[in-house]
Amino acid sequence: MNPAELVPQAYKAVMGMEKYVQTNVDHTVLELVKLRASILNGCAFCVDMHSQDALAAGESSRRLFAVAAWREATFFDERERAALALTDAVTRLGEHGVPDEVWDTAAKVWTEKELADLVIAIATINVWNRIAVTMQLEPPAQV
Repeated sequence: MNPAELVPQAYKAVMGMEKYVQTNVDHTVLELVKLRASILNGCAFCVDMHSQDALAAGESSRRLFAVAAWREATFFDERERAALALTDAVTRLGEHGVPDEVWDTAAKVWTEKELADLVIAIATINVWNRIAVTMQLEPPAQV
């Protein structure tokens, strides 16, 4: 299925959110967030896309591999760690929402505007993941 062809208005709406976060969230953090949420959601299409995008933008393969175990990795800074923790909490949103500890930690290192943008970025990649996983989109066989 190709959602851009089948439901173009909906696709454009999500793409509007994507364009917003691309211009309002630090690119390095955005790619880490996209990769982390995609790993958690089991979205091979998005894991492939965002790891390739991050590599092309100069991110190290070492850091990208470590996103899967970011809590134990020592080479993410305070803001990146807060963004990854928030990504985990929002992506795995449970009955009690985002834990206060996760939110408070993020609020200490991100301004209110940055934090709002980060939440929108996390929500956006989760929408993309749900579309891709549900429609069984596969990464290209060759890059």
